[in-house]
Amino acid sequence: MTNKTLTAFLAAALSVAATSCGGSSAKRSAATADSDSVAEAALETVVIERLPDTIYPSAEKIEFCTDIKAEGVDGRIENLTDLYADAPGAFTFRRGAFRQADFGGRLDSVPSSFEIDWAFETDADNRDTGFGRWGGGSGWTGQPLYVEWPDSCLRRMSAQFAQGFSGREVIVGSLASKVYFIDFATGKASRRAIDVGNPIKGTVSLDPTLNGNLYVGQGVPAQRPFGHLVVDLFKGEVTQTFPEDPSAWRHWGAFDSSPIRVGRFLFRPGENGVVYKYMIEPGRLTLHSTMRYRADYGAPGMEASMAVYANYGFTADNGGNVLGINLDTMRPVWHYSMGDDTDCTPVVEIEDGHPYIYIGSEIDRQGTGGAALVKLDAATGREIWRTKVNGRRFETGKKHFDGGFYASTLPGTADCADLLFANCVMNTDGQNGAFMAFDRKTGRKVYSTPLRIYAWSSPVSFTDPNGKLWVVTGDCAGNLYLIDGRTGDIKTRRNVGNNFESSPVVVGNSLVVGSRGTTIYKISVN
Repeated sequence: MTNKTLTAFLAAALSVAATSCGGSSAKRSAATADSDSVAEAALETVVIERLPDTIYPSAEKIEFCTDIKAEGVDGRIENLTDLYADAPGAFTFRRGAFRQADFGGRLDSVPSSFEIDWAFETDADNRDTGFGRWGGGSGWTGQPLYVEWPDSCLRRMSAQFAQGFSGREVIVGSLASKVYFIDFATGKASRRAIDVGNPIKGTVSLDPTLNGNLYVGQGVPAQRPFGHLVVDLFKGEVTQTFPEDPSAWRHWGAFDSSPIRVGRFLFRPGENGVVYKYMIEPGRLTLHSTMRYRADYGAPGMEASMAVYANYGFTADNGGNVLGINLDTMRPVWHYSMGDDTDCTPVVEIEDGHPYIYIGSEIDRQGTGGAALVKLDAATGREIWRTKVNGRRFETGKKHFDGGFYASTLPGTADCADLLFANCVMNTDGQNGAFMAFDRKTGRKVYSTPLRIYAWSSPVSFTDPNGKLWVVTGDCAGNLYLIDGRTGDIKTRRNVGNNFESSPVVVGNSLVVGSRGTTIYKISVN
């Protein structure tokens, strides 16, 4: 069950979103009818009920420490609505709290080709970071954001915008250590880029209440401070920087995950093994509480973004730990072991009124043991099914390339509602990969479509007028594939970029995606 507006406190959420820019939202342009398909699909509503404050036996193996920093401030989340569901665009990785990638891509005919509408060039950051030179463009996960600014916001930012700006903006964090702003209609810069000091690998996140906050995580330390930032888009500048945390149990200060807002709090997992809970104001954050934890081999790091259902958040880490966390109390509820490094973001799906999680592991420490793809009960962490996919870690000289699932899964819709899609790095014949479909009830592999090379980019979908689902995915050689979701047949393939590590954002019949190198593309599915 997908594309559902969550209405436990919908009126309150809409009130917040309507007033954050100082006035009511403007009517959207005619061109946004395509993106409105998400709202049209959300006719059936689900009332979200708070999940229990409990700790299941599976979580007892986790050593954790919850520190309340804002004494006297109630940490309970009063508004359980997915604030992203009715936001005018895609404001975070995979669009919303469920991380389903329910962008609502629509086609007006049966598709057969890709057309490049524009290409935007970033700078290149060629500083030696001690971890290589990262260049420009975007990396993993690097999904662009898309926003249709209401008139009230446009007025507040009017001095920043280029002449003739359409009001439809793409925002992308770049390996060039800058955040870029692109006019969706033209592919030209919509305002000046903002230098954030260090390369950005992950996906930036725009506050869904339209308060002007853009949350940026740094991925590689080219300079200090190194951590994460708040950008005030109304001022066009960085207004707050959070450096490395000396209290963290793991001393690596990167933030590749895309933070998520729930109620009045922002939740940000770090690669230092800490989950942060912030109170939000325009242009700044105030720390409410943290949860540090250790598992079998020490303090793990979280590159995956947090998915959220009700008051539970779901994280994964490089130790293969998947956690359900009570976001009210910042305490673990359940634990599940994937058995290896898990960087792809968990995806929540509601099926028969109950939430489930889909997530896959990599093949890292185990070497040749295969990757796991699992379905879990989101409320308890109970395993519904677990499927093994053959693969291995590929080594060449002093370098190695892990196998398994870097890409987040994509739940099928339309004529593929019974399927789950995923890109898997196989490494069984050089650096090969495959696009796969699985039965959502049983975990059985339905088909496996070979790609030219492995893929880290997460797939996205489009629906044609006949109710047929088409999937688009990129690979790490810059190929784009248009795939029949039902059969796995490749309808067309086009080599476009240098390396699509990044995941796309979908708007109508088009997608925007960055490549390694220096290029961000807008591509239509025709």
